Amino acid sequence: MSQPQRFVLRSNDTVRVNVLANCKRFLDLLPASKSWRIEISQWSKSRSSAQCRYLNGVAYKLIGDALGFERDDISEYLCGMWFGWRTKALPGGRSEQVPMRTTTTDADGKRSVLSVKEFADYVDFCQRFAAEHGIHVPDPDHADQMAA
Repeated sequence: MSQPQRFVLRSNDTVRVNVLANCKRFLDLLPASKSWRIEISQWSKSRSSAQCRYLNGVAYKLIGDALGFERDDISEYLCGMWFGWRTKALPGGRSEQVPMRTTTTDADGKRSVLSVKEFADYVDFCQRFAAEHGIHVPDPDHADQMAA
């Protein structure tokens, strides 16, 4: 088995019973001759492609253009300001400060996309940062025509 199997039990969903039955059946079929890691976590909808396009094509672009920085620099700085910083060791005994996480990776560098709510909170922070620097970043609902 190369890819992990995932089941999502959505609250109050009419197919929840079927999904749960499929999950149990899948677990019953795992070979007893091998060890398995089974993880259960609460599911939340991750940010949408439209939210991501807005952040990169509108918010980061407007901030970067106004402050004279590239998109990656703005993203790194704002992620660090929002999520916190950690020291990353580099060859030659050097180090640098990098964000604890990004909008798509957790503190361990593993893929972990923010939920819709977490992403919206981060975008609000980016808009406040922009406003503090005299930059108007329109709300996502009013920025559709500006997205790259």
